[in-house]
Amino acid sequence: MTIPKIMGILNVTPDSFSDGGQFDSEASACSQAEALVVSGADIIDVGGESTRPFAESVSVEDELQRVLPAIRAIRSRFPIPISIDTTKAEVARQALDAGADIINDVSALRKDPEMIDLVRETTVPVIIMHMQNTPGDMQLKPQYDNVIHDIIAFFRERIQWLEEKGIDPQRITLDPGIGFGKTVSHNLSILKHLEVFKTLGCPVLLGHSRKRFIEDITGLAVEERDLPTAVVSALALQSGVDIIRVHNVAASHQALQMAAAIQGAE
Repeated sequence: MTIPKIMGILNVTPDSFSDGGQFDSEASACSQAEALVVSGADIIDVGGESTRPFAESVSVEDELQRVLPAIRAIRSRFPIPISIDTTKAEVARQALDAGADIINDVSALRKDPEMIDLVRETTVPVIIMHMQNTPGDMQLKPQYDNVIHDIIAFFRERIQWLEEKGIDPQRITLDPGIGFGKTVSHNLSILKHLEVFKTLGCPVLLGHSRKRFIEDITGLAVEERDLPTAVVSALALQSGVDIIRVHNVAASHQALQMAAAIQGAE
């Protein structure tokens, strides 16, 4: 049994849905990175553009000004892998030059046609996420014939496209995109059937932390959602998820420890 790696979220943005404005200085970002590492993070995911529902895009220059100082500061202090959460090839390129190790593209390389060229030029892992429409309109009226089958079909097409572009499938990680163009029932179906995505032969990442569906079920405000987030993290262990992406690393780390101990008992 493999315990999922924990990707700690570091948003250096003024408007992210959960922690916007909290870590948008180099000092605060580095302090939070240290807290994530101490809490048990295996990867730090740095993002400089909010992808919350109805978010507006930012310029390449603004995004670079946000992420590069944080990445350089983290790399100078910690050997932990760093993921750059961006849909822009130029941001990804400069982030890799600054010390990032992974590209995390919520558009699955569909937004910036230059992203595939960068991926081909490098050997870094790439995370591709399923999202219906864009952050600006994804939650207006998400619809599927069958959410699981539709996401599987999307990933098959993306994997085939990447292979045709010369990308080794072993570099690809799949994120089913909780909350990105999904209703509560869609999100719950994804969580119930996570093991299906493993049949595609790639690692699976789950990004469920503090998402709106938790409020819809529990009534909890965003700052109160770490306990149900940790519960989902523990349940994801049983589905063979490879990476969980969370804000509160300590809570999910402890939940995974307990879940692994129970699952490993005779």
